[in-house]
Formats: sequence, structure tokens, C-alpha cells
Amino acid sequence: MRYATDMLICGEDLGMVPASVPGVMRELGMLGLNIQRMPSDSKVEFGNPAHAPYLSVVSPGSHDMSTLRGWWEEDRDLTQRFFEDLLGHRGEIAPQYCEPWVAREIVVQHLHSPAMWAIFPIQDLLAMDTNLRRENPHDEQINVPSNPQHFWKYRLHLNLEELASQASFTQEVHELVDGSKRTEVY
Repeated sequence: MRYATDMLICGEDLGMVPASVPGVMRELGMLGLNIQRMPSDSKVEFGNPAHAPYLSVVSPGSHDMSTLRGWWEEDRDLTQRFFEDLLGHRGEIAPQYCEPWVAREIVVQHLHSPAMWAIFPIQDLLAMDTNLRRENPHDEQINVPSNPQHFWKYRLHLNLEELASQASFTQEVHELVDGSKRTEVY
């Protein structure tokens, strides 16, 4: 595969990965995947995008996980630890719901990572705007791996023309990317 294309290859090195995999991926020049809520280091509770290596992709979640908003409501104690430890709000009480400013902080954290790529589920970007995100965060999840009836059920609730016409949202995303010194938006 590596010799068949000029595209970069990213390996899904999540979960129980044999010890040989990271070395092979480095040798082949493959990017690793760093999902904040599924750290590769079993000694840490959350991955920190600031510690991701350059040859990697950072993301707050994946298609097989709840979105930021859905996850925020799953376990209050976990959310509180994340709010204090990863977002730096020590001594503050985490909001009950993933407010737009919280989603924005998480997006910014990923954009400022040293990783080559920062990729976001569209639902996590839309979480930054109260008027664009879905009302119910549990309607945002793409796959629920434990439920064979819930695969690839998600459909964006906005058509692309409507999303493109949201000037304040697209301007905000542009400014966040520009402020992070990442030069390409795809």
C-alpha cells in the first residue's frame, strides 16, 4: 500500500496493540492515531494532544464513540476529572452539559497539538454553536459497536448549502485554524 500511493497512511493503533506495532509503524512512516478519550498509554486516563508526536493524527473521538456532547453526559465524575486535568479548570465544577465554550476549548487543544493532523467529527465542531448542533447529543453518534442495529445510522441534520451559509460559524472555525498556525483546512 505504501508504494502504491503518495498519500500518507494512518494506522488505527487503538486498543490492545502488540508491542511490535509502534516500531513497525515508525519504520514504515505510518501516522499513529491519538484519540483523546482512548489513550494508548494505559497509565493515563486521557490522552493529551499536546504530547502527541508529529507523525500522528489527533482527534477528540472516532466514529465508534459518542460525540463530545454525548460523552460529557455519560459519567459525571469522569467529566469532572477531564475538565480539571485536561482543560485546566482546577477547583471549578464542570458544566452539566458540554457547552459551546467547552467544545471550543477541546477543539483548540487539538488544533494546537504538535501532531501533523488534527481531525474532528463534524458533530464535535458543530458542538461549538448552539444554533447548529442537534438538540439531543445522543442523536449524534455514528456507530454504537455493541449494537448491531446501530451502524452508520447518523445523517447530518443540515444540508451542505445550509452549513456553508453559516458565515459566523465558518469564520470561527477559520480563525481557530488560523490561530493554531495550521495552514490547510480540508
